[in-house]
Amino acid sequence: MNYTCRDCRYYLPVDAFMGMCKKSKEKILPDDAFCAQAEKIAKCKFCTNYSENRDYLGKCMEISLAYPDMIAAKCADFKWLGLN
Repeated sequence: MNYTCRDCRYYLPVDAFMGMCKKSKEKILPDDAFCAQAEKIAKCKFCTNYSENRDYLGKCMEISLAYPDMIAAKCADFKWLGLN
């Protein structure tokens, strides 16, 4: 899986097309590649309980709808898929 800036804990969206790195304070695009300082943030697509049904939509624990890019930092059932 290729990780992008939008998968990083330090990505701050400014608008739909541009973002900012909280560490370096540089302008970045959401689809830029991970840099050396990047850390993955907990998202549904990185969870063992998430199953993808179709593009950009899936289910959490086969019960509720979930988007793959939804932040799951506060989810009590979140478990990392593979290694962090």
